[in-house]
Amino acid sequence: MTALTLSTAGAATLRADALVVGVAKGAKGPVVAPGAEAVDKAFDGKLAAVLETLGASGAEGEVTKLPAPSGLKAPVVLAVGLGRAPGRDGAYDAEALRRAAGSAARALSGAKKAGFALPTESAEDAGAVAEGALLGAYAFTAYQGGEDKVAPKSSKSAKKSGPKQPLGEVALLGAKPRDKAFKAAADRAVAVAEEINRARDLINTPPNDLYPESFAAVATAAGKEHGVKVQVLDEKALVKGGYGGLIGVGQGSAHGPRLVKLAYTHPKAEKTLALVGKGITYDSGGISLKPAGHNETMKCDMSGAAAVFATVVAASRLGLRVNVTGWLALAENMPSGNATRPGDVLRMYSGKTVEVLNTDAEGRLVLADALTRASEEAPDAIVDVATLTGAMVVALGNRTFGVMANDDAFRTAVHETAEEVGEASWPMPLPDDLRKGMDSPTADIANIGERMGGGLVAGVFLREFVGEGIAWAHLDIAGPAFHEGAPYGYTPKGGTGSSVRTLVRLAERTAAGDLG
Repeated sequence: MTALTLSTAGAATLRADALVVGVAKGAKGPVVAPGAEAVDKAFDGKLAAVLETLGASGAEGEVTKLPAPSGLKAPVVLAVGLGRAPGRDGAYDAEALRRAAGSAARALSGAKKAGFALPTESAEDAGAVAEGALLGAYAFTAYQGGEDKVAPKSSKSAKKSGPKQPLGEVALLGAKPRDKAFKAAADRAVAVAEEINRARDLINTPPNDLYPESFAAVATAAGKEHGVKVQVLDEKALVKGGYGGLIGVGQGSAHGPRLVKLAYTHPKAEKTLALVGKGITYDSGGISLKPAGHNETMKCDMSGAAAVFATVVAASRLGLRVNVTGWLALAENMPSGNATRPGDVLRMYSGKTVEVLNTDAEGRLVLADALTRASEEAPDAIVDVATLTGAMVVALGNRTFGVMANDDAFRTAVHETAEEVGEASWPMPLPDDLRKGMDSPTADIANIGERMGGGLVAGVFLREFVGEGIAWAHLDIAGPAFHEGAPYGYTPKGGTGSSVRTLVRLAERTAAGDLG
């Protein structure tokens, strides 16, 4: 993990591999952003002109490297675009700072240390820059850089240098290290970014190494380290407890299902927030096998569980004055002679029966059991997170997750919280008329309904398993959970850790009493 320091050094005197400065898109060309005054002075006040000559415009995510003049200790200056320059108030949007810092950190992979002289007028600004840099520096290298055992030792092909390592240290300049608010913002950024990157690691881990039992082991180890109580129900306990959804989805795999409970408690907490995560460690579709071209990234189908796990640990690290309980519904959905068949009826933990018409609509089955179990503890609110439907990607694209709820005010609160932390989301309805499409002549409900509005149908199904009187929201993160394109901002290729920032902020708001 990249280290973060609040440096007392000035930009001109900092010894580092590079200095990062911000440049915005002004009406008449690039404009140097606040924080870079000393660097601009070293360029005789002509840094903007030099950048414009090099083709820089200040557009968001644009990165321009240039040699530093003699007045600076660092040998390289990296100018990163912040997008359109702000108005009269001069304040840059926190998300713009976060993305710019992420782009800069990615461009500096392999460097040992970089000074970030981006705008940090407030503690919020400093936190955004720190968070963006730490997230942007992320790289998943666990399976790269191995020695070629076939080639002779003297062969050049045997001398693999391996992938570039992430930027070693981010030195935040101008961030007032002796100010309590700035230090708290930096500490929060470190805790949240480290847990998001932990979630990314889990999502990126191949399914032959990450399966329900091994995921549960990771959660157990982290719980011991961070003071989170962990309880794991294995196949025998799930059968005995009547968790028909988890057993039904997982019974086709050699790796049995698990239900993991994570509990962070604060002695002065007045509210409890329950989080439920879909944890399908690999989704083949089961007997309703996915078509060719749709299997390769299905290791990411546990992104919801990874987000919940990361959030509970982050809440503990931050010492939030709220109880946060996480439920990881873990299973591997595989076809075999023992797999659930289309037409089978499962008796869920709630006692309801579900006719399985499509085994690839499995996420809602494991979530249903976990939602019922979470409801038994009567939390003040429940939020589930899942890569649940391709229909939500069709509706909202690859960068926005859908928010559904059984309470309009709570749905609005979750949506506003996501927007506040820079995660794109959109409120979606739960039309009652969609329930009829899931009527079954055999069971209480079928696991699929109308094809149109499939993402909403899934939400309507889940609502059936939430306890009476409990505020509940459902986040369908199928689009933003796994990024297959080129990295941008602080978003890497692969697992993103989508929704962790939203859930952590929601826990903070619950602790502060902002959610009623």
